[in-house]
Amino acid sequence: MTWPVLIFAAGFGTRMGALTRDRPKPLIAVAGRALIDHALELARGIGADPVVANAHYKAAMLAAHLGPLGVLVSEERGEILDTGGGLKAAMPLLGSDTVVTLNSDAVWAGGNPLAQLVEAWNPARMDALLIAVPLAQTVGRKGGGDFSVDSDGRLSRGGDLVYGGAQVIDARLAAAWPERVFSMNALWDQAAARGRLFGSVYAGRWCDVGHPEGIALAEGLLAGV
Repeated sequence: MTWPVLIFAAGFGTRMGALTRDRPKPLIAVAGRALIDHALELARGIGADPVVANAHYKAAMLAAHLGPLGVLVSEERGEILDTGGGLKAAMPLLGSDTVVTLNSDAVWAGGNPLAQLVEAWNPARMDALLIAVPLAQTVGRKGGGDFSVDSDGRLSRGGDLVYGGAQVIDARLAAAWPERVFSMNALWDQAAARGRLFGSVYAGRWCDVGHPEGIALAEGLLAGV
């Protein structure tokens, strides 16, 4: 199976302060490479086709960077659509009901989380499968966990597992959602109510690069510090 990947790259990057005054957050350099290039490496690692990135803030800069790399851009004009709306809008480019999504503001040390997800994906049981990182294995995380996982792998809200920003999802949930602008959380809650929200626990380490301090922390993680 070929896996289409959507990289979320449309946000304003407000937590980055002055660093995003002249560029979108996915183009901030970490260890000598744009953040989104780290995400692209993970997508290429599972043979992703196509790779799509959504864009809103300074979309032209992002498109100029991604075009030569063969990445399609789903530009969100007028208003930003949030994560669920971004997936819904990108579906014509993705061309599949089953989609891998990946946030562009994190780096990973360990196995490829996307490979882990696609290996564990079971559409007969799952509407969404999220990568879950134990809080103790996160770097730069501000706040607690997001989820707990039961013995069958089902997720529930609250606990010491952090959503790492990577998932496989049945995109028909987004296509059927009645609103244009909505969060992925709405789809997850719908899946959870049906007993079809699952998690796969990541064994490596993960760094949030959504704030300025995260850059040095991520570089240290990648360097094995």
